[in-house]
Amino acid sequence: MADDFVIDVTRIRDEARKKMADGPVTDTYGLDTAKVIAVLNDVVATEVVCWLRYTRHAISATGIDRAQVAAEFTEHAAEEMQHALRAAGRISQLGGEPDFDPATLAGRAHTDYTTPAGRDLKAMLEHNLLAERIVISTYQEIARWLGDHDPTTRRLIEWILEQEEEHADDLTDLLAE
Repeated sequence: MADDFVIDVTRIRDEARKKMADGPVTDTYGLDTAKVIAVLNDVVATEVVCWLRYTRHAISATGIDRAQVAAEFTEHAAEEMQHALRAAGRISQLGGEPDFDPATLAGRAHTDYTTPAGRDLKAMLEHNLLAERIVISTYQEIARWLGDHDPTTRRLIEWILEQEEEHADDLTDLLAE
């Protein structure tokens, strides 16, 4: 079986010169950038809502295990904000505008901003674990949808997904203690 892979470098150079204003989005990009930007803006909203929830829970947690759980919530909150910022950066690379509008964040997020009645640590852990499980499922679907059409965005989503799975594992461990 012969390897018939050939790159038409002359054609690629000509196309690249014609569309310099498109930045990193070339003719070989396999998806509708507007749709990818919309999906990423939903990721931004999801991550900001998660950051807010974790931050609120870290501050309001009480009880005998408060220090350990609050520290975990604080760590997760910082990682959620990094996820939002990295997704926003990718939106900008694709020529879009990151949407941090507070009026629409909750409506675009995949998870809810939930606060259990009182300051019940177990309920906070459960609310955050549920949110992580939702995010894991939705980000898996996004990664599959991106496929080979946008490997850069797919790798970003997979990196975020890996951290979300670690969060779920951490929360599961805390609930078992």
